[in-house]
Amino acid sequence: MDLLFANDRRGEWPDSWYAATAAPMPRLPALEGTVRADVCVVGGGYTGLSAALHLAERGFRTVLLEAHRVGFGASGRNGGQVGTGQRLDQDELEKIGGKAEARRLWDIAEEAKALVRDLIARHDMPCRFRPGIVHACRSQSEVDHARRAADKLARDYGYDRIEPLDREALRAILPSEAYCGGDIDRGAGHVHPLNLAIGLAQAAMGAGAVLHEGSHVTGIERGRLVRVRTARGMVEADQVVLAANGYLGGLAPEVAARVMPINNFILATEPLGDRRDQVLREDVAVADTKFVVNYWRLSEDGRLLFGGGESYGYRFPDVRRTVTGPMLQVYPDLKDIRIDHAWGGTLAITMSRLPCFLRVAPNILSASGYSGHGVAMAVMAGRLMAEALAGRAERFDVMARLPTPRFPGGRAGRTPLLVLAMTWFALRDRLGF
Repeated sequence: MDLLFANDRRGEWPDSWYAATAAPMPRLPALEGTVRADVCVVGGGYTGLSAALHLAERGFRTVLLEAHRVGFGASGRNGGQVGTGQRLDQDELEKIGGKAEARRLWDIAEEAKALVRDLIARHDMPCRFRPGIVHACRSQSEVDHARRAADKLARDYGYDRIEPLDREALRAILPSEAYCGGDIDRGAGHVHPLNLAIGLAQAAMGAGAVLHEGSHVTGIERGRLVRVRTARGMVEADQVVLAANGYLGGLAPEVAARVMPINNFILATEPLGDRRDQVLREDVAVADTKFVVNYWRLSEDGRLLFGGGESYGYRFPDVRRTVTGPMLQVYPDLKDIRIDHAWGGTLAITMSRLPCFLRVAPNILSASGYSGHGVAMAVMAGRLMAEALAGRAERFDVMARLPTPRFPGGRAGRTPLLVLAMTWFALRDRLGF
């Protein structure tokens, strides 16, 4: 079974609040016949769209192939949080690669946030960057860790946008009994994720890139000239960008060994009206410290958009049931609220929870496996791959040096092993560890 077609209507966005409020985006024609390009981009999410934009701006003849619609995958379904830093804390990155390398990774991550804000403004995209992400901690030890991390970022990296919150300060923003405190990062933020993808697609086309929807890539023939095949056409390209993330399938076994798809879920309530202050008292996003993270924010029309729960098979479970439980643990008073939308999506993780940047062949680059921290980094990945294909690979190589070991058991054995591990961590979550 192909994840691209396991849960969704062919050529359609899922029935989500994002799709219901998406900016106008005409369907783009499927690839027909054989075309020639300098670069072929496989995948129409943030990574691929950003790569297409930055390549076209550099003068490359760029053709992008998307199996369904631009923003179809995780890019159009996620929680919309534009987070600070890499997926791991800076002290962990310092242990992995030393302080100088950790500083390079920090600078790339800070540029990633700035890039999202700049692209939205420069291209007048149909979304806006809304500042503020709260990190909600379930124990005092986690609150203490958050304070130490904020102190370190201010002291060693000059980042002073994070404010620690004790229980009462957190409850002034987030009125729930579920948390002991945390922090708020005023330098991070949140966006309408599908409209960001649509904005990137429009910007890429405006720069001269050619985008094809309904063009499922069925095979890639490597060589000095790479042939990328679909059911009705082929792109012959000097270079290729693989940007399909959890939907890459068997197109690149080297990537699939290190990057595993998992499913995550979100629901949207009815508009809360006067009850919105029972959920959030500022226009910020929230993520908590559970291993299977809960994350939420208010939509522009006052709905609670709440994400939580994971699955590891090809088929989605009952999404409403999967997410309603975690939501009511945080907000038990919402048990009478109506759910208007519920949807799932496939993202991708790595063993190290660090993104996988890989030179698959001398003329094929890949970036994926953002592990739930991909809105800013995926957009940045497109820029870094464009730089590398233009002959400036220094920053791509910084990301490629991050450890992304292969999952044990190969593609067949990795899912049962992951389910076993995730079940253990989910049990810890329920027991409050």
